[in-house]
Amino acid sequence: MTKKQKVVAADAKSGLEVPPPLFTAEVKKMFVEINGGMKVNAWVESMRASSPTSRSREVSRDRLPSALEVFDEITNASKGKQIVMFLDYDGTLSPIVDDPDRAFMSEAMRETVRKLAGFFPTAIVSGRCRDKVYNFVKLAELYYAGSHGMDIRGPSTGSKNKKSSPSVLCQPASEYLPMIDEVFGILMEKTQSTAGAKVENNKFCLSVHFRCVDEKKWSELVGIVKSVLKNYPKLRLTQGRKVLEIRPTIKWDKGKALEFLLESLGYANCTDVFPIYIGDDRTDEDAFKVLRERGQGFGILVSKILRDTNASYSLQEPSEVMEFLRRLVDLKERTLVDYEKESLRSLKKQKVWKDQNYHGNCVCI
Repeated sequence: MTKKQKVVAADAKSGLEVPPPLFTAEVKKMFVEINGGMKVNAWVESMRASSPTSRSREVSRDRLPSALEVFDEITNASKGKQIVMFLDYDGTLSPIVDDPDRAFMSEAMRETVRKLAGFFPTAIVSGRCRDKVYNFVKLAELYYAGSHGMDIRGPSTGSKNKKSSPSVLCQPASEYLPMIDEVFGILMEKTQSTAGAKVENNKFCLSVHFRCVDEKKWSELVGIVKSVLKNYPKLRLTQGRKVLEIRPTIKWDKGKALEFLLESLGYANCTDVFPIYIGDDRTDEDAFKVLRERGQGFGILVSKILRDTNASYSLQEPSEVMEFLRRLVDLKERTLVDYEKESLRSLKKQKVWKDQNYHGNCVCI
């Protein structure tokens, strides 16, 4: 790592040096939640800002180091601590695609995550409906937090983590289900006139995808969504990657889900835990922020463009995420092999000592 790439701030609890959050005035102006009175044209500008194109600036590695380039630094900071993995799905484990129903992860990625979960408690934290993301991943030994963390379930089988609890369940927005279903029906009807728009019911939240909508129609789509939500003050509108998110106004997000899962695992007040959260979406910022405030572990942003973030490191795309996860698995496997070899050597030494001690005390007649 060059001097320019040297991270500039030290984390007192983890011992790992991390870069400060990227807070530029330009990005800060556009990184905003929409709720109520914000003008539609300003909202559309924010949509453009969060919808990267090939013309977007690439991430500056001087400001947000690659998690692959500083892998040894990261693993050194985690020594003697329990790594807990948190992974977003879309754009992290699977590529972003035009049709959200076809966001399949590769078999190679699935096998990598399966091996990862064999060594570390692992959770998928997604804006998707929990059942839907489970059907994509198909690994029963993981924790799943759907609907931006508003629907959490523990492993159903096969977890090797001693502290795991299959009965873990958290649904803090259950009372909003009838309202969300009602709004889903209205939006399905009212967005039919907007070509390319897709409304997805994620159980405790709704997603209005505009990836396939002509940019000239974005303001029309925003107007439709906002006009519907005027009658539902208990729901708020936020934004992800080419998607409008409709969620209950409760104070719950992916950061809260991370804290809940750490507590469920028995690591709420532990100093020997090292959470790693990997995600690409704006909604993952809540989890990145929690890790910074805890001073434990770190967040990794999956992105090729420069943006405001509380993450400490970056990976450019799902293929780099898989490489990072594979390195963690390989490191753990090597550590276990070395441990077994050392244990075997120790047993052999004990046997030799016992044999020598036995013969040394023999009395010949």
